[in-house]
Amino acid sequence: MALGISTCYRIMDSKLSHFSKTAGPGILFACTAIGVSHLIQSTRAGADFGLMILGFVVLATVLKYPFFEYGSRYANSTQTSIIDGYKKLGKPALWMYFIITICSMFFVTGAVGFVTAGFFENLFGIDFLEEFTVVILFAICVGILAVGKYNILDSLIKIIAIVLLVSTVSAFLLALYNGPIEEVPGFSPRELWNLTGIFFLLALMGWMPAPLDLSTWNSLWTLERSKQTSYRPKLKETLLEFRLAYLITGILAVMFVVLGTFIFYGSGEELPNSNSSFAHKVVTLYTQTIGEWSYVVIAASAFSVMFGTIIALFDGYSRSLQRTVELIFSKKEETIRTKFKTFYVIFLIVLSVGSLIVIFQFAGNLKELVDFATVLSFVVAPVIAIFNFRLVTGKYFPKESQPSTLLRILSFTGITFLSGFAIFFLVTKFMS
Repeated sequence: MALGISTCYRIMDSKLSHFSKTAGPGILFACTAIGVSHLIQSTRAGADFGLMILGFVVLATVLKYPFFEYGSRYANSTQTSIIDGYKKLGKPALWMYFIITICSMFFVTGAVGFVTAGFFENLFGIDFLEEFTVVILFAICVGILAVGKYNILDSLIKIIAIVLLVSTVSAFLLALYNGPIEEVPGFSPRELWNLTGIFFLLALMGWMPAPLDLSTWNSLWTLERSKQTSYRPKLKETLLEFRLAYLITGILAVMFVVLGTFIFYGSGEELPNSNSSFAHKVVTLYTQTIGEWSYVVIAASAFSVMFGTIIALFDGYSRSLQRTVELIFSKKEETIRTKFKTFYVIFLIVLSVGSLIVIFQFAGNLKELVDFATVLSFVVAPVIAIFNFRLVTGKYFPKESQPSTLLRILSFTGITFLSGFAIFFLVTKFMS
């Protein structure tokens, strides 16, 4: 009996050890996702439309799942990033990914950076610096990543994830306990099925739970984690870590919609269009429900959420661009690392400067910048989805690692869903 218990203990200890060595990429994904899409867009969705929007949040999260998972699946099975896979589809595919990344990265990073700066100003009370707050914030991100790269990012993001999880669940439970606010007399809910409502719905789903090109980052983070720990996990271990993170991301999205509904919907309160005012309003209304004592806790948690997102964005875009440039412009694999090793830092700087230009152009128009960036991500999502699906079901991918029939069906459904909405948006936009 004692021998049996000892054996079970060793097996469990071994599994926990393997999981701890595997854990990291999924957590990074979750922290990247739970920024603007959850704290801002999901809260806005609940505030404007109530719980009726919840089904679309769940639908987008479920239908996008396969394409995010394929990034981890491809990296584990081939020990190369899914960006390397795009090159196998042909140089045009790799160039298309490169163009999509260049066209979207400044707007996405600008939107997230603008929001993060607002919560930074709100937490530390330094709104007198105005736009220069985001310059300081970007300099901190670039400095951290240029010095420590993945090691610091991995350690920092796990601390942020714990703060995020505890604070969000606590706020959610307290909001449920207190119940929804009473509607003000004469409250009229917003219409979802008009042009404005549908455009917001597309913006919401564009980053729910994250932009689809983030799947390439997840494959890069999977490889980097394996290099960091000198442990190559089995496919099921990599997928388990990602699935747990994705499930938590989906649950938190639902929580933020419920929080937005219970705290804002029917209040008659209008969310400001300035980043610092928006941050203050969000934190204040949360604390009115939870208690004034929680202001600093909520402000710190909100900033932690956004900081985790922005620093992961800087790393993800710079890392993916570096790999893409390596594959496009280097013919010999053995010369890649020596020839392009400094490109990561260069792209960090280029990304920060380009995003700052976007922010200064949209200063005072937080909602417009966020909606533009999220809709842009939704429009390009079908291209990434098709690329990822072709790679994990094609001749270059091991048969034993290919997705199940159920996952293939879900993929076809997701591609149809994403393509249909993207075409609808483009047609409607050009005709309006």
